[in-house]
Amino acid sequence: MDAFERPTFETSAARTVYQYVERHGTAARHRARTATELDSETFDEALEHLLSKGYLKDDGGTLALALDVGSVETHQSDGVDYVIRPAQPDDFEGLVEAIRDVSAESTYVVAESVAEQLLYEDAVTRHNTVQSRVFLVATVDEEVVGWCHLDLPQLDKLRETAQLTVGVVEAYRDHGIGSQLMERGMEWARANGYRKLYNSVPAVSENALAFLEAHGWHTEGIRRNHYTVGDEEVDEVMMAYTFD
Repeated sequence: MDAFERPTFETSAARTVYQYVERHGTAARHRARTATELDSETFDEALEHLLSKGYLKDDGGTLALALDVGSVETHQSDGVDYVIRPAQPDDFEGLVEAIRDVSAESTYVVAESVAEQLLYEDAVTRHNTVQSRVFLVATVDEEVVGWCHLDLPQLDKLRETAQLTVGVVEAYRDHGIGSQLMERGMEWARANGYRKLYNSVPAVSENALAFLEAHGWHTEGIRRNHYTVGDEEVDEVMMAYTFD
């Protein structure tokens, strides 16, 4: 299943099972059956329908969303070996820690809100009739050191645009990790039919603005005094990238 596809359900039981797994990120098969209060036959039929449509996957009895966010890639730069891959539920704590690390020191307000949303919903990936959210992560020795997040609205009038955030913890900058994450996220968005990406950055985040501009993003607008950083009112720079 791709994130541009809205999930549809042939039965209310299939919807119930899908919503349970989607809201929890992953779910043991037996716990999902108990929590949804469906009898065994109805649950099994609903699950088989979801598996056959590619909505869910069953990994040894653990159910999860089956979104296609790309492959696992290995990179090497200046003696640092790192992997870029789709985020998994087990990355949750490392992902939140990495986003908080970056947003705390660079006033990356949008990324900070992403971390808070992750904590509130307690799930890495979301995909329902209202919203989709996918992450790519960069890892070194299985530790999350960077991310690329795509927020994908499901409202018809917004379904060709997506918000992208990207960041790398300070200890692993200057190795091209942020650029690789950005390119993977942009390639995925293009391949899945999105025509425009956007991001918002405080005007004081000069490095972030320069990074986006170096990757072909442009300033689309400015909201004056939109943020309060410490005691200072700061403009919001609204950045965008439009695919040809």
